[in-house]
Formats: sequence, structure tokens, C-alpha cells
Amino acid sequence: MFYSPLEQFSINKIIPLHVGFLDFSITNSTILALLACTVCVTLYNFACYKAKLIPTASQTLFEYLYEFIFFTVLSENVKKNGSYFFPMLFSIFSFIFFCNLLGMIPYSFTVTSHIVITLGLATMAFVSINIIGIKTHGIHLLSLFLPPGAPLALAPLLVMIELVSYSFRVVSLALRLFANMMSGHCLLKILAGFAWTMLAAGGVLTIMHLLPLIVIFAIVGLELSIAFLQAYVFTVLLCIYLNDAISLH
Repeated sequence: MFYSPLEQFSINKIIPLHVGFLDFSITNSTILALLACTVCVTLYNFACYKAKLIPTASQTLFEYLYEFIFFTVLSENVKKNGSYFFPMLFSIFSFIFFCNLLGMIPYSFTVTSHIVITLGLATMAFVSINIIGIKTHGIHLLSLFLPPGAPLALAPLLVMIELVSYSFRVVSLALRLFANMMSGHCLLKILAGFAWTMLAAGGVLTIMHLLPLIVIFAIVGLELSIAFLQAYVFTVLLCIYLNDAISLH
């Protein structure tokens, strides 16, 4: 029987729920997203519960993650009033990170491997950043689309180019996260299929199946690092876009 590597990304209805022509069904994607939020909040509360001057291992890990996002990611990329936006950015980082980690568990579901999730998350963050920019600068936010010192004769063309480039930030954010998570899981599925086929074939291939098996273990380690890196890259880019909206040129 042939199993497609894309089967693992299928969204299945767990609890069908329809209101008129609207579909509010609880799916495996919904459950894993809620589980990621629950695990994230539970672990953070556990780490911070009765915090001590000499931190425990869990408290140390949480403090390291907190300081990493605040000092390395936020403070380095948002120069003006960056601390005000730390809760939003830390929440987005944590959600993506835990969704990616839960997706590494066998027979689970990777929420961030669907473009609708990553695009929705990117759109929500991008709209929030633009609201912050409008609240900070008002109509002057539009100066973001005209590079300083540009000749007025080229202004219409430059504004159009900058506007398209600015709009595609949402798409690039969503596609980067979606493509990286989906491609890694597809590769694992294909290699696992090779290993199982060679094992079932018998003979010399039974021994040779260890080769793709070793590669699988190596890629799992790589995927665990990618789970963190993709959350980090997503947050860094949001910080850069936020800094553009706050500081302009």
C-alpha cells in the first residue's frame, strides 16, 4: 500500500460542528494549537511558580529564553520603546516554537505546516504593527514608501515598488515558516518509507536499511533545531518590521 508523505498534513474533523453554512468543526489542527498554548502557559507558570534567588533548572531555562528574546532579539532590532511590545513578540515566539516541537512527536500534527495558519499569524502580527505605526506617526507613516533623497520624478514608481515590497512581507513571513516545516516533515516521511521498504524486502537490504535510519536520526536533530530557528527568524523579522513602523527612515 502506498502512503503519500502529504498524508500527515491532512486536516481531520474530530468534532463536527456546523452553524448554518459556517463550519466551526474541531479539527486535529485546532486541538494541537490549543495543546501548544496549554503546554506553553503551563510550563511557563511552573517555571515561575515560587521563583527563587538561586533558580531551579526550569526557572533557569525560562529566564534564559526570556533574556534571549528581550535582549538578543527585541533590544537589538527595535531601538525605540521596544519593551512595550515584548509580550506580543514573546507570545508569538512561544506559540510557534511549541507548535513546531509538538509536531515532532510521532502521529501528532504540525500546526505550522499549513499556510492558512502561518498566513493568519503573519497577517495578525502585520496588521498590529501597522496599527502601532499609525498610532505613533499618523499619516506620516506613508513616508515609509518613499526612500529619503529620492527624486520627485521617480516618486510614483518608487512608491509603487515599495508598496508591493511592503505588502509581500506578510506572504514571505508565512511562506518561510510553512515551507520549512512542511519540507522537513516530508523528508522524514520519505526516508522512513525507504527504511521500512528495505527492512521488509529482506536479505541484504535488511542490513542496508540502517543507512536511511541513521539519516533519519540526524534529520530529527536538525528538525528540532529548525523548530527553534524558525520561531526565532519569524520573531526577528517582526521586530525589524516593527522598528521600521516606529522609527520610519
